[in-house]
Amino acid sequence: MTYIKRAAEDTIRRVSGMFPVLLVTGPRQVGKTTLLQKLAEGESGGGRKYVTLDDPDVRYLAKHDPALFLQRYTPPVLIDEIQYATELLPYIKMSVDRSRRKGDFWLTGSQVFRLMNHVSESLAGRVGIVNLLGLSDAEIYQTPSEAFSTDADHLMKRLAVAKPRGLNEIYRRIFRGSMPELYADEAIDWETYYRSYVDTYLQRDIRDLAQVADEMQFFNFMTIVAAQISRPVVYGELAAEAGISAPTAKKWLSILASSHIIVLVQPYHNNALKRVVKMPLLHFTDTGLAAYLLKWGNPEALEKGAMSGVFFENYVFSEIYKSYLNAGKEPPIFYYRDKDQKEIDLLLYQNGVLSPIEIKKAASPGKAAIKNFHVLDSLNKPGAFGELETLKVEIGTGSVVCMSGDLLPIDEKNWYVPVWLI
Repeated sequence: MTYIKRAAEDTIRRVSGMFPVLLVTGPRQVGKTTLLQKLAEGESGGGRKYVTLDDPDVRYLAKHDPALFLQRYTPPVLIDEIQYATELLPYIKMSVDRSRRKGDFWLTGSQVFRLMNHVSESLAGRVGIVNLLGLSDAEIYQTPSEAFSTDADHLMKRLAVAKPRGLNEIYRRIFRGSMPELYADEAIDWETYYRSYVDTYLQRDIRDLAQVADEMQFFNFMTIVAAQISRPVVYGELAAEAGISAPTAKKWLSILASSHIIVLVQPYHNNALKRVVKMPLLHFTDTGLAAYLLKWGNPEALEKGAMSGVFFENYVFSEIYKSYLNAGKEPPIFYYRDKDQKEIDLLLYQNGVLSPIEIKKAASPGKAAIKNFHVLDSLNKPGAFGELETLKVEIGTGSVVCMSGDLLPIDEKNWYVPVWLI
């Protein structure tokens, strides 16, 4: 199967050189193991052992005699699916405290909700964590990957390397999703792949959780959640549709978020913005999975359907989100919605600068696309922060990500950004 070069390769090498333990987390089948095995092949000196805890005999040894396991699999070693034997973590800690070598242990884990508490308890200060999601456009089309910025100079430079794509190609990409296997082997049937993916997730991850007694009920909940992409979360509505309690809906949604199936984008608020709603915004990390759950049969039907716009918005979010993860950065992404129903799809907040982003499927959205950006003006009013003037925020360049054919200015502060440029 063809290996697709991953944008996170340099980040992983850098993190491995900083910490004795590297942990790569992410959903199932996004290529965590394949990526680390490829990097291990290129290591100077080689010799990194590989072991998977999917093997029941190996897992039994790891769980019941961790010390003997580490005698058999001495570092440097790549241990796959570490969540199946978290008993190893204290022994890994003792090993790295003795050796003090960087990059001794490479670990992968897909059940983050089970894993992270054990990691933080046992390996605090010793582990570097990289979150890997499915393929980004930069990886699929093999163009340079960098954290997205609304800065006009940054976008101008990307024009030289980005590949323009039309509406039909964009929706084929949205429909197909981001799973590496679907791009490494074009013969794989899309529907069969995602059916198997969901079955594996329900049977191997969800079944392990005591609070999920009925897999089919959870599958139904996933489908209801998929219908809410690019919308603020109302737990009561989700619970009513799924026939469960609101606390259960909140718990199950946190499971989907912890296993990187969805991302809950938090609203941006501060002292100067008084009427902001507190509900998180829901996006899927893989639009192909959302399309499968909602039974869209092909990209043409999706593009013409009632959910065309929200899938486009989710796709733009996921590309921006992955651009930060692949660069080894925490995505500085928020959104805005107030009690007057004014919304801004995304806000990037970094280095004291807040940059608004609106997402429109149209090729020429018009100036109406930036009409809500003015709600941020209050952040620049004198005295807006009272005695907390050190929290003052600068408003950066705004973007309208759309189907425009070129990077074009709307006014002196805002730009139309072609979706293929992100």
